[in-house]
Amino acid sequence: MIIKNIINYCSSLPEAKEDYPFGPDVQVFKIKSKLFAILTKRQGIYKINLKCHPEEALILREIFEDVIPGYHMNKMHWNTVLLNGTIPDEEIKRMIDRSYCLVVKKLKKNIREFLEIKHGHKKVFKSISSPWI
Repeated sequence: MIIKNIINYCSSLPEAKEDYPFGPDVQVFKIKSKLFAILTKRQGIYKINLKCHPEEALILREIFEDVIPGYHMNKMHWNTVLLNGTIPDEEIKRMIDRSYCLVVKKLKKNIREFLEIKHGHKKVFKSISSPWI
């Protein structure tokens, strides 16, 4: 997946904001001040950290060689995805959606309700369930 497309996809999610709290080389995507994706480039390879259900995180690591435990994150709840073309684009989008939804689920009830009213339940929670869990 082209990096520009990943940035556009993350930015297109309801109320998603782009930020650089860790410097100009670390692009962070947040929903209501809670991060759901961290995009970096190290040694010429783009990587994205995404939140994940613990069981699903392990399954993804088994299926995809380029999904590894989250770099500088809680490895139980975060995966780092190496963006080198080996993982299908639709799977990367699904992982981004899943990360976003997991973060939204942990927001305060009134904020979740606001998001649902403004954007619709389906758009906010399009990946609420995992195909494996």
